[in-house]
Amino acid sequence: MGIAKYDPAACGRPAWNAGRMVGVKKPLKQRQIWAIRFFLDREGRMRDRALFDLAIDSKLRGCDLVKIKIGTLVSGPSIRTRAMVVQQKTGRPVQFEITADVRASLLAWLERRGGTVNDYAFPSRVDPAGHLSTRQYAWLVDEWVTAIGLRREDYGTHSLRRTKAAMIYKATGNLRAVQILLGHSKIENTVRYLGVDIEDALELAEHTEI
Repeated sequence: MGIAKYDPAACGRPAWNAGRMVGVKKPLKQRQIWAIRFFLDREGRMRDRALFDLAIDSKLRGCDLVKIKIGTLVSGPSIRTRAMVVQQKTGRPVQFEITADVRASLLAWLERRGGTVNDYAFPSRVDPAGHLSTRQYAWLVDEWVTAIGLRREDYGTHSLRRTKAAMIYKATGNLRAVQILLGHSKIENTVRYLGVDIEDALELAEHTEI
């Protein structure tokens, strides 16, 4: 969204993206994921470790991630192996897996956090009844990536959403599976999101013998 040249109030006002790098953010690599986990564990940041792990596994947009409630993640005293949320952007439900390591970090955080199944898993520090804001989540991601020596301009909350999806696509070449996991309504959106190009298509073709 730009600034209308016919709007007198906009005269002299810099564009919202002035000085910023705008575009697709890079997914994290495996070694970068573990570097961030090591940093968070070393600093004793249990909440952030659980948030980071869940962001990678769930592949959710930030607006959906921060609003997850405890009841979505737990079943009795245990963390679910699968969960489902309705996406704010599309109104469509999307399921995601919660792997063993992520269940462990979530359980450790939720035991410390306390609360009921109707409470947000990651509460706001300003309003205990509210949830962590998307802006605060973005600030945290900036902090995590810079802590391991990455350029904050190259990474963002969508980096965490794209990470596992990109790994799955690279390992399988299955766009339809990635489309389902990301909750995209059209496979064309998945193609653009992953940055699939002719080189990807040719590489897959070269490894397929008839």
